[in-house]
Amino acid sequence: MRVAFIGDIIGRPGRRIIKENLAKIKEDYQIDFVIANAENASHGFGLTVKNCNELLKAGIDVITGGNHSFDKKQEMFTLLETPQVLRPDNYPKGVPGSGIRVFDVKEEKLAVINLMGQFSMPIVENPFNWALKLVEELHKEKIENIFIDFHAEATSEKRVIFMLLKGKVSAICGTHTHVGTDDLQIVEQTAYLTDIGLTGCRDNIIGMNEKVPIQRAITGLGGHFEVPNSCKAILQLMVTDIKEGKAVNSFKLKKYCDRDEIIKTDAIIE
Repeated sequence: MRVAFIGDIIGRPGRRIIKENLAKIKEDYQIDFVIANAENASHGFGLTVKNCNELLKAGIDVITGGNHSFDKKQEMFTLLETPQVLRPDNYPKGVPGSGIRVFDVKEEKLAVINLMGQFSMPIVENPFNWALKLVEELHKEKIENIFIDFHAEATSEKRVIFMLLKGKVSAICGTHTHVGTDDLQIVEQTAYLTDIGLTGCRDNIIGMNEKVPIQRAITGLGGHFEVPNSCKAILQLMVTDIKEGKAVNSFKLKKYCDRDEIIKTDAIIE
């Protein structure tokens, strides 16, 4: 199976570039299943029912989240009742929803896990122990194909979960920082990327208008971050071929709104 992952969809520009390009990319690259982190897809903070349906209609199969999952709380409670929307599984007991689902893809089982790191994040259970438990349970159920979206601030936490789970899961991709990293690799047949980077505006600050972030940096005075309606956008995908639970190939695609070509970067196989 060929699985694609899109990270940190930011507001209308992110949704727009997905609607304009995802269907063709899926066809051209023969992608079987698409996972996307969309906790910032509605005005930069949270996800509405309307925007969720828009993304699913555009070709996304399951949506993951992170620290902004509950910014639009009531709508997220509704969305979490559906199998297409996840939130980090290691939120404390009592939080609605789940962060793990098993899907049928090309007559095989694919488990999608959404976890969140601890540094500079809301209160969550230890993601490393949590991940080990989930993976062990999946293996007992004979489910080998496992993809993890690890939503974390610290690069070190992302590397820890990779070193902890390499050889045990199919792929791990980091989200949250909105800045893509250049370390796509396959080690012990596990594909890994520290951060996929945002899908949305690329010509400002992490997908947001630069005015308020600059003001905060210079004066210490905050404000409400806004997603520009018009900008230069980018769509970024990590694509991984999985066979019998192992990553046999992986590459990253970048599509710029103002360029026809798609930039493809292959993983380094260690």
